[in-house]
Amino acid sequence: MKYTKRGSGPLSLRLGTHARRRATPHVPRESKGDEMRNLYYNHMRIAALRIPCVATSLSLLAAFAGAQQAPLRTASLESHEGLTITATPWTDAAKYKDKFPKKSPYAAGILAVEVSFRNDSDESVRVTLSRIRLTVHVDAENTQELPSLSPEELVQAVLKPGGKDPTAKRNKIPLPVPIPKGGGGKNADELQRQAQEASVPTGVVAPHSTVKGLLYFDMQSQFDLLETAHLYVPELVQMRGNRALTYFDIDLGH
Repeated sequence: MKYTKRGSGPLSLRLGTHARRRATPHVPRESKGDEMRNLYYNHMRIAALRIPCVATSLSLLAAFAGAQQAPLRTASLESHEGLTITATPWTDAAKYKDKFPKKSPYAAGILAVEVSFRNDSDESVRVTLSRIRLTVHVDAENTQELPSLSPEELVQAVLKPGGKDPTAKRNKIPLPVPIPKGGGGKNADELQRQAQEASVPTGVVAPHSTVKGLLYFDMQSQFDLLETAHLYVPELVQMRGNRALTYFDIDLGH
């Protein structure tokens, strides 16, 4: 083995070490800031790869949610046997302006109740709309059941003489009162059309669907009676098998 002049160690080992140092290119050591930047961009690349997966999942969830019926938001509701009925009395005169821009039923003492019939069952349900009643307590010994008005009856009630201001002071009287017959010309035809378009369109509610619209009740401007009012829906039939459902009695006095 050959030694250097100083005898400090084998020459072959020193030469080998020196050769390796020259053969290996110098790579500057990354600073702490560079390491943090590299780490950040690596995480961003991973996140970018995951975004399409997340977007696909959200799209699937949105599609599933769209297949479901929208959540219910209403003043009063009752639900059983797969059917949910909601009811919201229109006690603000401004609510009528969209459906009745010229002649408001509310100014004539008539109340509109927005109802919806939501059928979550697998069978169609028939609701006898003409049998729906608004039950009010005039006093401790006087309870009245007001029938819902057809569009034609609504016109007669609105155009009859002596209509009351719903904000005027009044005494409670037995309800309902007879509605006089008679035509009203062009104004009557327009009002009847508006009432028909805004009313509940059909009494048949298909499976997993909702039917909604307005019902009309002549309250003779005694809207304070709503504190004791109930919407009574007595005749409901599941059409396959003609099976009767339990009646609904919805408290509107909340």
